[in-house]
Amino acid sequence: MGRDAQHVRRVTPCTGALGFATACPVDRSGGLNRSVKELTVAVASGDSEAFAVLYRQHFDSLYGEARRITGRDESFCLDVVQDTFMRVMRSIPRMETESRLRRWLSFVVRSCAYDRLRQMARRRHREESVAVVDDGGASHDDLSERLDWLERELATMDDLPRQLLVMRYRLGWTLKRIAAATGLKPGAVDGRVGRALAGLRRRGEDVFDE
Repeated sequence: MGRDAQHVRRVTPCTGALGFATACPVDRSGGLNRSVKELTVAVASGDSEAFAVLYRQHFDSLYGEARRITGRDESFCLDVVQDTFMRVMRSIPRMETESRLRRWLSFVVRSCAYDRLRQMARRRHREESVAVVDDGGASHDDLSERLDWLERELATMDDLPRQLLVMRYRLGWTLKRIAAATGLKPGAVDGRVGRALAGLRRRGEDVFDE
């Protein structure tokens, strides 16, 4: 059998976001030439080589989207991509077209990015609440009650209004930056944020008798 007819395998580096200890093999004959349907079905079944192909094909675009959405450093965005591929392994559906796969991956990386940003914002707020108490501000119990109420309210909101409030008030993003991350116009962002904030204020006045 000639060299060109042999079963050829290539080793593709997959270190970094998912912490692969060694390079990941990619099968030329059954890897990059697979249809999207075959690839997604294989990944869903736990096929490690299929996953390596998917990782190789989409890592750069997902990392770039994480950088664009969050504006954070390399380490943070690699964590976002790691979260994304972990979700991919757990829940990737069968898909027929490349465009549908890309849209789904874009949705997952955005969701993971917002989750990471919310975690950071919650940590920052906890640290700030301690600083307020130390400076003789509101009582710890009162502040904790209000923060707990706010977290519960945010958890019940639809994804987009919650994400807009987090980006605007917890992360301090400008309307222009939020618009770039969400695909909305700055004016639309401002209107949606205002309506969501007004709703929170009304509910807070009822709860805290203000």
